[in-house]
Amino acid sequence: MTDAANLFSFSFALLIAAVVLTKFWLVYRQARCVAANKGRVPPPFASTVDLAAHQKAADYTQAKLRLDTVDTAVHFAVLLGWTLLGGLNALNQGISDLPLSNLALQLVVLVAFVAVGAVLDLPLSWYRTFVLEQRFGFNNSTVAQWLVDGLKGAVLALILGVPLAAAVLWVMRSSGPLWWLWAWMVYMGFSLLLMWAFPAFIAPMFNSFKPLTDATLKDRVSALMVRCGFQPAGFFVMDGSRRSAHANAYFTGMGTHKRVVFYDTLLEQLSPAELEAVLAHELGHFHHRHLIKRLTAMCLVSLGAFAALGWLASRTWFYEGLGVQPSIQTPNDALALILFMLITPLVSFFASPLMAAASRRDEFEADHFAAQNTQAADLASALLKLYHGNASTLTPDPAYVAFFHSHPPASKRLARLTP
Repeated sequence: MTDAANLFSFSFALLIAAVVLTKFWLVYRQARCVAANKGRVPPPFASTVDLAAHQKAADYTQAKLRLDTVDTAVHFAVLLGWTLLGGLNALNQGISDLPLSNLALQLVVLVAFVAVGAVLDLPLSWYRTFVLEQRFGFNNSTVAQWLVDGLKGAVLALILGVPLAAAVLWVMRSSGPLWWLWAWMVYMGFSLLLMWAFPAFIAPMFNSFKPLTDATLKDRVSALMVRCGFQPAGFFVMDGSRRSAHANAYFTGMGTHKRVVFYDTLLEQLSPAELEAVLAHELGHFHHRHLIKRLTAMCLVSLGAFAALGWLASRTWFYEGLGVQPSIQTPNDALALILFMLITPLVSFFASPLMAAASRRDEFEADHFAAQNTQAADLASALLKLYHGNASTLTPDPAYVAFFHSHPPASKRLARLTP
């Protein structure tokens, strides 16, 4: 290898070590903080949360942290296997002799890479669902249903992913030095199309969505939407209880496909006033244009990422430094895409506190909007029930929150809602 490739390999190994050690340190801090506060309910919640529920949340959090530690170790072992240990190079060489066109060969490399990764993820996915979630009473799924969901996901990934990958690979080879700009446009167009299609066409492949039949509740949330300046959307109930006891609600869609979705588990847990407050929170995200802001940020970040890919894809040291021998005679576009997908999470990890902080700020703004248009006490009560029902810890570590929590801790959210 060249000196540049050796330097890149060394830098890549250092980056992996930095990310792994930081993740383990954060998990250690979170586990220690939760364990230290397990013995008593925090004073602000002493009158509303019983000790048994608080301790269940602590046990659930620690169990997830242990599994996350294993997941992190496996993930980075696989990453090293694909890169510095030569796994991707071996996969590419094994496929390169197939009697296919160059574009077809590259598509096969991409599909094979994704398929191997999906298979490697199966054991931990199964354990998370049928051991961890089952142990704490959250899993309602069967093995057959889990397998069917996985099969549906694989088929959907092929139907949607292969044409997108083929389009990007064709653009990379046919559009000259600025191919990355055109590839970015293809990617963004696909992303927007997916956002539009997801509520009406994709989500129903995995769950059933029935119109909200509670006339009183429907009138109440419709009046809320009008009061907040929105046109009433379709109100649906999703059978989330088929798979999990966790509860949620969301307002989604673009254009004529906007819809409000309540998990059936949420309807069972909350009162009509609390449901109205939760919906007001979701409307707050739209009122403050959080979706548009996040979409704009995604556009800019992805544009920068494609520009970086456009530069790296023409550097031999980029491939050699990550354990891959690039072809001299044929394009290496699929390899460039895969290697870039592998290193991007490492680079973006240390920017995650900025993104998480922006998300938490948005949640506070949505809470404030809800408190202005409904009763703050109802939202506070709903949040407390959701924290209880989802066994969310009330005592997270601040550093762990800074990196991984898109929502503010319960204590901070409720403090702003409680006079």
